[in-house]
Amino acid sequence: MKKTLAMLLCGAMTMALLAGCGKTADDASTATSDADAAAATTERTTFVVGFDAEYPPYGYMDDNGEYTGFDLELAQAVCDMEGWELTKTPIDWDSKDMELNSGSIDCIWNGFTMNGREDAYTWSDPYCDNSQVIVVAKDSGINTLEDLAGKTVGVQAASAALDVLSDEEQQKALADTFGTLQQFSDYNSAFSELLAGSLDAIAIDIGVANYQIESRGEGYVILPETLNSEQYGVGFKLGNEELRDIVNADLKKLAEDGTVAELAEKYGISDLICLK
Repeated sequence: MKKTLAMLLCGAMTMALLAGCGKTADDASTATSDADAAAATTERTTFVVGFDAEYPPYGYMDDNGEYTGFDLELAQAVCDMEGWELTKTPIDWDSKDMELNSGSIDCIWNGFTMNGREDAYTWSDPYCDNSQVIVVAKDSGINTLEDLAGKTVGVQAASAALDVLSDEEQQKALADTFGTLQQFSDYNSAFSELLAGSLDAIAIDIGVANYQIESRGEGYVILPETLNSEQYGVGFKLGNEELRDIVNADLKKLAEDGTVAELAEKYGISDLICLK
């Protein structure tokens, strides 16, 4: 009898112990799940913007050695609204896709043309209208696009201007009349060659052209005929709609409170802004 009672008591204790262990395991599992969920919903603290450091007035290094420009100040305004720290990351424009897809940057924000790239990125709403134009020296004798026949024309590598001049449906027929279409890593180098007489013309975004001409003084003109019209947007990795939606909402608020207009006036592109 005593033996039977002892066995019953032992069994009851074992079941209680197992029940206790089971509850502990469940609690641990729940705690882990809660921790994972909390980690998944943790708000970001930084916002990494990839940009071309020689693309004024949208992104460039100022006289104090600081990166600035319309796009970077607008990105900073978004970060101020969200409580993020802005990380300005200059990139080789040829490598922008690699930087974005690897996660090194959160977006490409620097006079980035949407047209023709609609399916390659997740885009913000357009915020700036743009045209591709031709810049020549004032005394060059080049007055129309037809006058570029046989001339040496410079363009930035991997740029929208190069895309336009390479596209059969856009301006490839014009580019085929050039003597040479020479690619440069940045437009500062192209303008140096134009000044030296090594180039006859430069194909370039109108906002960048206006900035370069204003900063370099008289001596350059923009031909009246444009190569095409396009729009700028912020390019996110394809599928990153969550971050895109946050930035979109903030850009709308910044347009409504006058911040966008103020920055556009500061950088001389007020007539190009399309964000309302």
